[in-house]
Amino acid sequence: MPEVRLVGPNGEQVGIVSIHDALKLAQEADLDLVEVAATARPPVCKLMDYGKFKYESAMKAREARRNQAHTIIKEIKLRPKIDPHDYETKKGHVVRFLKAGDKVKVTIMFRGREQSRPELGFRLLQRLAEDVTELGFVESQAKQDGRNMIMVIGPHKKKAEAKAEKAAARAQRGDESAGDPPVEAAASESQPQQ
Repeated sequence: MPEVRLVGPNGEQVGIVSIHDALKLAQEADLDLVEVAATARPPVCKLMDYGKFKYESAMKAREARRNQAHTIIKEIKLRPKIDPHDYETKKGHVVRFLKAGDKVKVTIMFRGREQSRPELGFRLLQRLAEDVTELGFVESQAKQDGRNMIMVIGPHKKKAEAKAEKAAARAQRGDESAGDPPVEAAASESQPQQ
């Protein structure tokens, strides 16, 4: 007769029993007999409430998905002959994305004769990487891809850390503004009564 290694509802070892006896024990305890390790010799079965077990494992999986940070890749496009002000604006966007914990894909688009001077794009990407080195690192080096040159910059801090910092800063600003008296009330008190 086939046998199983039985584990009780609280994790205690019952021992090796026949399947018939294990089913009878499960029925008496109003529990289910669940096979937890089919490859073991003899197979391991546990007495448990299977519906409750499925519900709890679904809740754990949902909680894990909720806490999981989704990696987003933001893209910034530049031209090799970019004005200094435009470069600073684009750099500001890269800084904002890295502070939020997102990866940034920087693309330099070449047109016409610019394709014969890829070193201009390479130098621009190197300059950008040096400018944001305290917030991110070069995840994939600059490489030519047809008319474009692409580089990926990854953040030093993870998305979850960035969210926590942002929430803490927002809470602190809320605390500071709560301590100040309302502006209208302060102005009306200082005016003399007629």
